[in-house]
Amino acid sequence: MQKITNFMKRNYKYLILIILGVFIFWSFDSKSPFSHKKIDDNPEKDKLLIELITFVIERSHFNPKEIDDSFSEHVFTNFINELDPQKRYFYNSDIEEFERYKYKLDDQIRARDITFFNKVFERFQKRVAESQKRYPNLLENPFDFSKQEAINVDYKSQPYVDSKKEMYEKWRKQLKLSAILEFDARLGKNKNATEKKSKSEIEIAARKEVLNRLNDYYELINELDRDDWFSIYINTIVQEFDPHTFYFAPEDKDRFDTRISGKFEGIGARLQKKDGQINVVEVISGGPAWRDNLIAVGDIILEVTQEDQTESVAISGMRISDAVKLIKGPKGTKVTLTIKRVDGSIEPVTITRDVVELEEAYARSALISKDNKKFGLISLPQFYIDFEKPHQVNASLDVKREIERLKKQDIQGLILDLRDNGGGSLATVVDMAGLFIKEGPIVQIKSTDRGREVLKDTDRSISWEGPLVILVNELSASASEILAAAMQDYKRAIVIGSKQTYGKGTVQNILDLNRFIRNNTKGNIGALKVTTQKFYRVNGSSTQQEGVSSDIVMVDRYSYIGVGEKDQNNSLPWDKISPTKIQAWDNYIDYDSTIVKSKQRMEQNKYIQLIDENARWLKKQRDDQSYTLNHSEYKKEIARDSAYLERFRPLGEYKNALIFKSLPYEQMLFKKDTILKEKRSRWHTALETDVYIEEGVNVLEDLQSNFNKIATAQK
Repeated sequence: MQKITNFMKRNYKYLILIILGVFIFWSFDSKSPFSHKKIDDNPEKDKLLIELITFVIERSHFNPKEIDDSFSEHVFTNFINELDPQKRYFYNSDIEEFERYKYKLDDQIRARDITFFNKVFERFQKRVAESQKRYPNLLENPFDFSKQEAINVDYKSQPYVDSKKEMYEKWRKQLKLSAILEFDARLGKNKNATEKKSKSEIEIAARKEVLNRLNDYYELINELDRDDWFSIYINTIVQEFDPHTFYFAPEDKDRFDTRISGKFEGIGARLQKKDGQINVVEVISGGPAWRDNLIAVGDIILEVTQEDQTESVAISGMRISDAVKLIKGPKGTKVTLTIKRVDGSIEPVTITRDVVELEEAYARSALISKDNKKFGLISLPQFYIDFEKPHQVNASLDVKREIERLKKQDIQGLILDLRDNGGGSLATVVDMAGLFIKEGPIVQIKSTDRGREVLKDTDRSISWEGPLVILVNELSASASEILAAAMQDYKRAIVIGSKQTYGKGTVQNILDLNRFIRNNTKGNIGALKVTTQKFYRVNGSSTQQEGVSSDIVMVDRYSYIGVGEKDQNNSLPWDKISPTKIQAWDNYIDYDSTIVKSKQRMEQNKYIQLIDENARWLKKQRDDQSYTLNHSEYKKEIARDSAYLERFRPLGEYKNALIFKSLPYEQMLFKKDTILKEKRSRWHTALETDVYIEEGVNVLEDLQSNFNKIATAQK
């Protein structure tokens, strides 16, 4: 298990709250932008924007919702939650006052009325201004870490406070939590320091650090203007339709264009804000974070430190765009991120920013040896294609090329690894599916304006006829799900991995809103990403929400955390259309019995059982929202968790019995390209600890035995 030894030393349950306790979401000092921003900088532009997005969505969205009282209620609740997710600014009386708009926002949207936004935003400014006077006073006096008290940070289930006294107490506990974490960290460093400090001195330093973090954050917030806040309101409206429909303000659209162009400078990760935390939702293949293997999907970024600074900036509660501004930077510069891992460990990682190298996102292969047998492995991070040079940069062509190279090594089976593959080109996945079957339908698509369409493989040639296994996990999405589903429906491959894949069965298009305006005098309006299509398997089932269910389920660290489409707000529902006729693969004997054998191995595998136990424990830890504010109890809980974690130590020591090698053509390249040699060496080392690859080989062996029976019978 990754970083298991670090976890023994540091307990994530508390350290995750280094930032959560600081709670610096939209607080301001005397330089607050709220002190000079007008409420209505450009009301006509705002009204035009509302008119445009409703016009475009109602005509372009795959399944537009009716804008009614229910819609209004959701927008009302979600917008307030976006501004104050931890309920530390608004009072209950504010919410009661706002509630007169609760069922009127549908009417306001149609009338281009922004009264609700203005009212809430104005009150928000006032409450934030009040808060800026509160935290310095609370941090002036020492905290009593011997007092028996606790804090619950499940803010969703908590009511808004009724009085200033209750608000003061809420802030006091949150600041104390931040301080106790900083206090304990400094105590640990003090043990090894040459010049010892007293506990009183350490407590003072801890409070000062919390104060500095707050002040640093307020300085960043000064860059925000009213348009930033109005964009939040707009996205609260559009994301009521589905989680992938999104409004890009002009600056956000520029950043998006940079990302999809494949040339940008930064760490190479996509971030998402969830429950006030900045989560890593994609490590972009080819980027520095991917190359250095320093962060992973599911990690939470707690703090950011620039290379020319000693103080870190806490980013919990920060707008995602502001967090990105801190993390990105020019090529060659370094940034240190304090990361909370999915496995619970907390550690700082330093990443050298760089231009993402797309070549590292391409298909790569390895030769697997077990006893006297050889098998092939192809890892595909994404379904890429360059539409200007489709015959040069194309995932399907690259996979075909790797298959031919592996066949020259006399492999007896092939594993196609689609874990963490978030998708890509639709044309590419259809072509790739054709590498494994003679011909036939691959996927059905239902569009906003064209009804149902069946995409088929029409090339009767087959690149690989032997046993095939496809590996997936909860992060395999979109095009990955299309390929896995098609191979499963044809009974061409056995799918091994998570209980289900991500479940994103939709397609989005980017629409420039400016093109809908004649004689535009309002300036750049931005763009709208809108869901326009839905995928369906050849058997008629949607991949939406349900994803693809593995034939052989193997638990992993994401199994109980909830990272899929079904865990997103307003995701489109699963449905089914009529199936299309296919000719199932007939070159396997006892296809189903092979699956049964694998499941029996899983039931008897103690290592898999330990992974499952660890995954359940991680889920329990993440769900525990209560934290002690007594330092002695805090230390005891860390010790208890560390002792319990000893049972999971074997997870970090596992090694399979497989041998991995690069193909001859790569070994020739190693003579001149030492960097490539090091990358492949690191990849092979990781594969040696991969239990999922190991079971994939076991399944290939069973399929190969059946495959040989067919070959003998045909002679």
